[in-house]
Amino acid sequence: MPRSRADNPESVFTYAAPGLSVGRGAALEVGPSLARLGATRVLLVTDPRVLATGWPERVAATLRSGGLEVGTYAGVHVEPTDASLRDAVAHARDTGPWDAFLAVGGGSSIDTAKAVDLLTTNPGDLMDYADAPVGGRAPSAPLRPLVAVPTTGTGSQSATSCVIDVPAKTGIGHPALRPALAVVDPALAATRPAAVVASTGFDVLCHALEAWTARPYTAFERGVPEQRGPCCGANPISDVWAEKALRLLASSLRQAVADAGDTTSQDTTAHDEMTLAAVFAGLASGNAGVHVPHANAYPIAGRVKDFRPAGYPQDEPMIPHGTAVALTAPASFHATFPASTGRHLGAAQWLDPSVDTRHGDARILPDVLRTLMSDIGLPNGLAAVGYTRADLPGLVDGALQQRRMLATAPLPVTADDLAAIFEESLTLW
Repeated sequence: MPRSRADNPESVFTYAAPGLSVGRGAALEVGPSLARLGATRVLLVTDPRVLATGWPERVAATLRSGGLEVGTYAGVHVEPTDASLRDAVAHARDTGPWDAFLAVGGGSSIDTAKAVDLLTTNPGDLMDYADAPVGGRAPSAPLRPLVAVPTTGTGSQSATSCVIDVPAKTGIGHPALRPALAVVDPALAATRPAAVVASTGFDVLCHALEAWTARPYTAFERGVPEQRGPCCGANPISDVWAEKALRLLASSLRQAVADAGDTTSQDTTAHDEMTLAAVFAGLASGNAGVHVPHANAYPIAGRVKDFRPAGYPQDEPMIPHGTAVALTAPASFHATFPASTGRHLGAAQWLDPSVDTRHGDARILPDVLRTLMSDIGLPNGLAAVGYTRADLPGLVDGALQQRRMLATAPLPVTADDLAAIFEESLTLW
């Protein structure tokens, strides 16, 4: 992999983020925030499992007590498909108009609300707006305010993207998709199964680690101001948030998985720290961008065969997004090591302060990640979720289509590079 350099280097980086409300009890204070955004009629978007916890109705009740009209769409599909997103859009159109949207749930609910917002304010079909080469259309009309109340902390509450789980797996990326407000309440995460905490927690880790190791903003060609995208590469602001997130994850991820589902414990430290880590990682990746592990995750999840993970709905095969990201993370950071050896070694030491980085081996960070994955119960590589060597060409083709993410990789990524990463990821330990 040769290094990325620019003939006319960029000298300006940009930063944007949603408004934030963070802390225990924040979810029950959403009503006044929506009213300040001009909302009178709000569609709450969630999934059946989150609905069963009672949290969506508790949040909706606070809105109604403030005089807002609230409708509920609880048909979100975990890992949204093009069909499930179209169903949500059709519901919103049939029951609308709505002047604001409220997502209560994981990344699937937040991404579904983004698609609903986009397609009820702009013409065209869902796939028209998918990233090139699938679509490439940009919104022509302003979106309505979207408030995200995450329950899993994957970073979607700060992101400008919406993931679509189709065989080629793609997404929609545009600054207009960023929520107006993210309301992050650790209390909503208390009932998650250990497998969900592990998967979403590792996704948080990769958001931070990919932002930290992303192609520096100065390695891009100088852009026209109005055409600068929301993810501009690693920069001084994203670096601060990424480091904060990684240090918190080192002390909290294993414990949060161990504590998962225990609603009687008085010690909420690990969950509170994971909540902050998710906020910080979302701010980092929503500004710098993500790269190879996330690009690989799209085809890994989109081409699933018969894997049914514990802690998730069992009615159909799925590879949760965070798990899909994790599976090639060790090999991806092994491949990107030459681009920024200091950053890779520094991140390894933040995640495991006991590790000796003085010999500067490219496998230090991958080994730290493998150990963490094993400790929190993530699958042992692509083979553990049903893939074989024969599937690798299709996975490479799918990853190559994720141009928006691969553009942020610290080194140019070829088909041969991806093939080597997928090969190395068949079995991890």
